[in-house]
Amino acid sequence: MPKSALITGGTGLVGSHCLQFLLASPEYASVTALVRKGNGINHPKLREQIVDFDSLVDLPAADDIYCALGTTIKKAGSQPAFRRVDFEYPLQIAERGLTTGAKQFLLVSSVGANSKSANFYLRTKGELEDALRQLPFRALHIFRPSFLVGERKEQRAGERLGMVVTEALKFVMVGGLRRYRSIPAETVGKAMVKAAACESSGVHLHQYDEIERLAGK
Repeated sequence: MPKSALITGGTGLVGSHCLQFLLASPEYASVTALVRKGNGINHPKLREQIVDFDSLVDLPAADDIYCALGTTIKKAGSQPAFRRVDFEYPLQIAERGLTTGAKQFLLVSSVGANSKSANFYLRTKGELEDALRQLPFRALHIFRPSFLVGERKEQRAGERLGMVVTEALKFVMVGGLRRYRSIPAETVGKAMVKAAACESSGVHLHQYDEIERLAGK
């Protein structure tokens, strides 16, 4: 039976690709996108719900929740503001999604995420992963891409430089370094939808090789 999906961050680099794959997937009869403002996409399966994430009340019921929310400390303006977007909002959505019957949660995290990291960005990502692991979803899929390849609405100089470096070194990144290889955002979005279709249970951590495999690369 076709399922329903809920996506947050569907206008971002990974989220926009994920949304397109959700709309094209026969697995889903309906897709709800939580947005701050409409993105202009017209599709019979898509319903946009304009929300204020600071005063989120109820979520529509969905079988699978896709979370691609994320910002930068520079854009957010401070570490507390960054944490609100990258930790508090996703956790709130996960907790409320459970109350409306969600069975799977799929998160875009980051390579190197670790709640014990000295790096604030990676520590915040790791803390979110740890918090989500405590929730009783039938399946939790955590995607940890490194530098993302794709056209952004906003340019991030540091990330662009990192992508150039990792692309140049891609084929010498072997063994444990493979997870730091840059990867197309489209590949991550496709892998997320493919992972949900597997209907597996438990916690699944997807890094470079697994993301590529899921996307059929």
